[in-house]
Order: sequence, then C-alpha cells, then structure tokens
Amino acid sequence: MKIHFIAIGGSVMHQLAIALKKKGYIVSGSDDDIFEPAATNLRNIGLLPDSVGWFPEKISADTDAVILGMHARADNPELKRALELKVPVYSFPEYIYKESMTKKRIAIGGSHGKTTITSMVMHVLKTAGYDFDYLVGARLEGFANSVQITEAPLIVCEADEYPASAIEKVPKFHFLYPHIAVISGIAWDHINVFPTFENYCAQFRIFIQKIEPGGVLIYYSGDSVLKDLVESHKRDDIRYIPYHIPAHKNEGGVSVITIEGEEVALSVFGDHNLLNIQAAEFVCREAGVPAKTFREAIATFKGAARRLENIYNSGSTRVYRDFAHAPSKVRATVQAVKAQFPGKKLVAVLELHTYSSLNEAFMKEYGGVLDEADTAIVFYSRHALEIKRMPFLEPAKVLSGFHKENLIIATDKHELESALEVIPVENTNFLFMSSGTYESLDILHTLHLD
Repeated sequence: MKIHFIAIGGSVMHQLAIALKKKGYIVSGSDDDIFEPAATNLRNIGLLPDSVGWFPEKISADTDAVILGMHARADNPELKRALELKVPVYSFPEYIYKESMTKKRIAIGGSHGKTTITSMVMHVLKTAGYDFDYLVGARLEGFANSVQITEAPLIVCEADEYPASAIEKVPKFHFLYPHIAVISGIAWDHINVFPTFENYCAQFRIFIQKIEPGGVLIYYSGDSVLKDLVESHKRDDIRYIPYHIPAHKNEGGVSVITIEGEEVALSVFGDHNLLNIQAAEFVCREAGVPAKTFREAIATFKGAARRLENIYNSGSTRVYRDFAHAPSKVRATVQAVKAQFPGKKLVAVLELHTYSSLNEAFMKEYGGVLDEADTAIVFYSRHALEIKRMPFLEPAKVLSGFHKENLIIATDKHELESALEVIPVENTNFLFMSSGTYESLDILHTLHLD
C-alpha cells in the first residue's frame, strides 16, 4: 500500500503515519509546519518531509490512498491533485475504519473521560496479554505510540466528536461503527462547530445509530441529558448497559473500589475516575476479560499524561496537571482533588485556551465550576485570542460568568507568575488545568518547588 498524508504533522496524524510504516506500507507526507514532538518522531522513522509546504507531485496515479488532516484546507493543492487523479481520500477516522473492518471495534466517546477510559481499557488488555490495536489521544505509560495498526483482531478507539476533516465536516466518531460503544456523558463543547446544545446532542444520537447490530452501548446513567437521549431513541438490535459510581471508600488518601465483591486499592482517585473505571470494567467484560484479571490490572493504572497527573509531591505540597478545560471537566477535577484531600488548601489554575472557553457567550457555562477551590485563578492570553482571530475577552465578563468570590484574572504570563509566586505552598495542593501551556510557564520554578 502506498499512502500519502496531507498535514502529516498533526498530533495523531503523525502517529498513524508511523503505525502504517511499521506495518510495511510505503508512507509519505507533507505539512506547512511541523512542531515537536511530531518532528522528532517522524525524523526517527524516516518520515519527516525534506521541506515544509505542499507538493502535489508527491501524489501519483499509483497512490492507493490519501489521508487528509483536520487543519488542511479544502483548497489544498495536494488535495486537488488527489481528486483530479481520483485517488481515494480519507479522513483520519475513515481510514481507521478501513484498517479495522475485520476487527471487533471498541469506540469510547463522551464529552469527558474518554481518553482516560480508553487508556484504562488499553492498560488492562495489555496487562492481561491481549493482542489489540488502538487509537488514543494521550501519552500512556507502557505504550510507545498513541496509534497502533497491525493484524490484531481487536481495536480500542477514543471516539472524538470533533469534525473529521475539511471535506468531512462531521464528527470523527461517526465513522468508527463500533461493536462496543461507550458514552461517558454529554456537556456542551466546541461551540465554534456546534452552535447550539441541541445540535451537539444530535451528534451523540447519530453515534448511537452507528453501533453495529448486535452491539452494546455502555452509558453513564447519572447524566440526565444522556439518559433521556438513550431512552428516547432505543434500538431493538443492540444491548444497553448503564453504569454509575461503584461502591468505594477513601483510606488515607487512597481510593479503594469494590469490584464483584472484592476490594481494590487504586492509584487514581476522584468520582470521575471511579465512573471511568466502571465504564472500563464493562468494556473489558464485553471483550472477554475475567473480573479477577481486571481487578489486578486496574490496580496498577496510574493515569494518562495530563489527566490528574501528579508532577510534584512533597507530602505537604502536591502539584497536579490536568487537561480539563470544558466546564464539566473543570468541575469534576476540582471536586476530585478537594474531596481526596479535604484537610488541604486547593489552588485551582485554569487556562482558557479553546475557542469555546475564550468565547464571551460561553462564560456563563463556567458558573460555579471553581467554587470548591480556596484560591482560584483564571488565565488567558491576548496571543491565544489573536491566533484564533477572536476579540479580546474582558475580565469583567469572565468574573460574571464564573461567579467566584475573589477570583483572580491574569491576561498575560507575568501576571500569572506574580499571582502564583506569593501563594504559600505548605499544606496546599495546586491544580493546573489547561489544553495549552500557560504560554510555556515553568510551573514548579514559579512555585519555587524546583
């Protein structure tokens, strides 16, 4: 197979390119810019383009497929060349389905928790010795890459609702056709793509319709929106498994969960992670993993990168980093840390970095999400707004939306550093939440913990 990637430098695109080269395919690619770690990863396997830019001559009549990245535009010259030559063009998820048509497919979706649930399932399957392929949006201990495509009979996919490509402007998870599907919850996000909550919910309804006949939907029954959506659009040809928070207790800062009558001490914590574990348990059960095997494996799961990742721990002071940015994710993460360490102060630092979170009209969705933090800081930069060609977000609008007493607003890196440097670190947990980097802030250095 001869495959060409348009926008090969994408965080997941380059991982698929690497996976296909490892499978023995002839792979090429182009991009208008390639950042780290993609550049090094591609260079190490011989896939880094000699020059940045678009080169239609890379596509010929004997090219078997072109995979189109999300940030490539509809007028891309390589795309035009592929269409002229009638070379099949696939979005990333379409091609994943093409490679997995003969496999049992697991797709894990939802507005929050999908990366962690996917990572948990992968960890259990690997620990138990199963042969499987995967697609996940985070770095996971024990896995060299975030995509693997082989001849394995099973594939586990994180199922994203963001659009597939410039010519397939529908959610990625509509292309996966799972046998085992998960929806962890529904909370409005990506308002630049889904302008209304109703439109956003409709995407999950379509996802349910894409489940293969005879398949199963595992869903969080405590989400009233999701529960109503599932119950109002029941299919007779699939099974439904609701899940909820399992029996558990907190012993000295360690969460202990009960699975089929047996207690298991965990390396992760928080109600949202307990929910994630039960979803993962039900997925693994459907995949044939015995309960005893699941218990032994999940006890050693330490989490995915930037999902309540502990980056510093002195006993008195802990620093966590999390990918949370949407309101539901922020609320759940703040509540988890506060509940796990009730005797410690909590400093929550949230960066507004996405289109939704930087939108003035979306601010009201953040009402109350930081209430349990003793000190709360919201950071956003003019640079991020300029890149997204968005108007400046007035601090008064942020204060009104979050409705948090004594909320600190910082609109440049120096303001953020100044706010953090004067906060006492003793008997305190720090929680940094963002899909960005706080303009490359050195967190531990700023807190004088390095």
